[in-house]
Amino acid sequence: MASGWRPQNGCIEVICGSMFSGKTEELIRRLRRAQIAKQKVVVFKPKIDNRFHKEKIVSHSKQEIQSIVIKDAEEILQHTVFAQVIGIDEAQFFGNNLIEIAQNLADCGKRVIIAGLDKDYRSIPFGPIPQLLAIAEEITKTHAICMRCGASANYTQRITASTERVVVGAGEIYEARCRHCFEPPDDSDEMKATNK
Repeated sequence: MASGWRPQNGCIEVICGSMFSGKTEELIRRLRRAQIAKQKVVVFKPKIDNRFHKEKIVSHSKQEIQSIVIKDAEEILQHTVFAQVIGIDEAQFFGNNLIEIAQNLADCGKRVIIAGLDKDYRSIPFGPIPQLLAIAEEITKTHAICMRCGASANYTQRITASTERVVVGAGEIYEARCRHCFEPPDDSDEMKATNK
């Protein structure tokens, strides 16, 4: 056995895009296919995301899959010893330790599928997603439909006055927008949000 040998087939796949673009739906589709193939699948979601269900990942189109709710990405390691495929939803809510954890899991031969917002409501790269994109073997960029003009949307528009970076919600707080219809928050809002 050569020095530096690693198990085959480990990889990182990242599904990213704006809100309402089908990221979670695509994650669930890939995880279901792995289950059909009789692979051992373990799925995680951050505790902060309790919009649709406390223990399941649920897409806006109401597709769902059972998950383990965790506060910190470090907890993933406790549940993945025998897993072949690992799904992680809303990855933007985890810290940068998710990057090393995903890398280590892939190095051990596991398929790691991660879904999350690549940009926040100010169109600023969000959480560990940019670094995960850099190390992923496969990247899928999903697009929504602009809720103003019907064009392809790549931005998440917050339609409430809150300036906190993380505000969990759905259609009552956010809209998908194209570049033309996206309205960046003014500088004073951005300064407040940066200082949170």
